[in-house]
Amino acid sequence: MKTETNKIEGERLAYTMRETAALLGVEYQTVYRLCKRGLLRSSSALRTKLFARVEIERFLRETSK
Repeated sequence: MKTETNKIEGERLAYTMRETAALLGVEYQTVYRLCKRGLLRSSSALRTKLFARVEIERFLRETSK
């Protein structure tokens, strides 16, 4: 039986732009445009943009209404 702790340890906290596009089932350019429009926020702490899993979930919740 999986515990909540094990479930969290198996999930990634952030995804690259291409991985985010694959998760959402859209093209890379679509994620880029969503980011430019401010609809999907990324972290710029590193060279590549990273999208937090909770940010992707927030985006899906807010746009599914």
